[in-house]
Order: sequence, then structure tokens, then C-alpha cells
Amino acid sequence: MHPQTVFLGIGSNIGNRLLHLEEAVRRLADIPDIDVIAVSRIYMTEPVGITEQDRFYNGVVKLATSILPEDLRKQCKTIEQEIGRPENYLRWSPRVIDLDILLYGDLCCNTETLTIPHPELHRRKFVMVPLLDIDDPQHPVLRCPISGLLKSCEDRSVLIRTINTIPTPLPRHPHGLRDPSLRSG
Repeated sequence: MHPQTVFLGIGSNIGNRLLHLEEAVRRLADIPDIDVIAVSRIYMTEPVGITEQDRFYNGVVKLATSILPEDLRKQCKTIEQEIGRPENYLRWSPRVIDLDILLYGDLCCNTETLTIPHPELHRRKFVMVPLLDIDDPQHPVLRCPISGLLKSCEDRSVLIRTINTIPTPLPRHPHGLRDPSLRSG
């Protein structure tokens, strides 16, 4: 399979939120067949669903990977558990780390365990704003760029751009080593 461009949403609202996000990005970059291409700015956002909890830090990570979508979902769940998220949890509850596949190339799928594109992507500013920090892909179902979806989004929640950033890991050399000469920009 040829490498695909994938966008993951990352979030945390328990403990050292920035540290949890950094650890998730580092662990993603350590997986063979994943290259972390870019990491958005980090935004402090209001919780969705259960609102009586701490604010989230949210961002988006752009990857290039040849890992199949279901296998990538499993890798993300493993990272979540290793960082401290329980395997079973209440929807919209506080979490140490949350990794969601937002887009996987132009793939559309809906299985028992995975829906791509993420079914709430076009309704959530806390996902679209950081995504637009790094790219403006087209939503494969709605056939509209994310920038257009944001303009028509009814989400009126407040996002606060933090001063925090997560460095993009160095790209891999063809032999698997991180090579600073391959960093773009």
C-alpha cells in the first residue's frame, strides 16, 4: 500500500495536558511506517458533552503512513492505554489522552469500530481550526475543503490558542534513522 496522508486529532484534559500530547506525538513517530509530517498549534478548548470538567488541550497531527486504517486505530488505542487512558471509559468523560483518526487520504469507511472521516469533524471547531494550521484538505464525503466547512460551522465554542507547541519529530532516513537534513521548511 502506498503511504497515505492521515490527520489525527489529539486531546487531553487530565494532568499535564501538554506533556501527554507530546508523548503521544513521540510515540506515533516511533512507529515504523509512520512519519509525522506536521503538528498544529495547541488550543485550549471547552469540553463537549459532559461540560463539568477541565478544559482540553487539542491539536491535530498530520502523518504519512502505509498502515491500514484499522491497524492505525489499534496503534492509537495502544498509545492511549500506555499513556494512561483506561480501555473502557464513559463517552465525553475526562481523559489523559485522546487520539482520533479524522481523515485517512480520501477514504470513506464505516465499520463497527471505525468511521472515516470522523463523523463529527465538520461540526467541531476544536478540530477544524488546528487542522487548518497545517493543511486544508477536502472532506471526502461532503466534498468541501475544511476551510469552507469551518465558515458554515454552527459550533460557537471558544478556542484559545496557547503559546505551547509540539515540535515535529525529525523525518526518517530511508534506512529508518531520523535525519535532520530531511526536515522540510
